[in-house]
Amino acid sequence: MKEILPFLQIIISVLLITVILLQQGKAAMGSAFGQGEGFHTEKRGMEKTLFFGTIILGVTFISLAILNLFL
Repeated sequence: MKEILPFLQIIISVLLITVILLQQGKAAMGSAFGQGEGFHTEKRGMEKTLFFGTIILGVTFISLAILNLFL
């Protein structure tokens, strides 16, 4: 079991990086140059799925890291 944990962490980390990079930042470039977003929008569809996927993958990655630490 201890031998497979690092490989699982690598797989989860690659998936986590991919999901984070797929998310769209609407105010990313605008906020870099001082322009703020004037209204709030809800996450819908694929954006909401990627958001929850990021949370799940992050919690899974941290859980695997803690499990790897104690084993």
